[in-house]
Amino acid sequence: MNQPMDLTEKTLRREDKYHGILMDIHVDEVLLPNGKTAVREVADHVDGVAVLPLDERNNVLTVTQYRYVFGKTLLEIPAGKLDPGEDPVTGALRELKEETGAVPDIFLPLGAILPAPGCYGERLHLFLARGLRMEEQHLDPDEFLNVERVPFDEMVHRCMNGEIEDAKTVAAVLKTKVLLNL
Repeated sequence: MNQPMDLTEKTLRREDKYHGILMDIHVDEVLLPNGKTAVREVADHVDGVAVLPLDERNNVLTVTQYRYVFGKTLLEIPAGKLDPGEDPVTGALRELKEETGAVPDIFLPLGAILPAPGCYGERLHLFLARGLRMEEQHLDPDEFLNVERVPFDEMVHRCMNGEIEDAKTVAAVLKTKVLLNL
């Protein structure tokens, strides 16, 4: 068996294209393992969190919101961006309460995912929330969403048949199914 090739790409030049609130965009020229060069377009996005809130009847608290990029509403689990230096657990609990009003007794990490590692520099930390008690929702001024309870089995089915396309929701639902053997 041959020695594995070093697959590292080395940055030769970076050109900043855009600095925004959620992301910065740059174009890099990189040196490939074969000695040739290529261009990499990168969107460095702030890290985020997402929570699958599961109630005592195995219903998932979901949010439906309009996603401008795709021009339609999507059914998702509660999620949001981390503030600078914010711990993922703290951010996830904050987002869950803001979007749904839910506060959990049990909060378990489901790991992190890289939503689109080919060009998008974001890490999403996933969590499972159980033992929910409902308090008041505190939406951001520019946030409009509907909260709905969907049976967990239906969420699994909708993820598997492609009806739910949101990556964080699909990942959290399937990780929870394996974790809890539901």
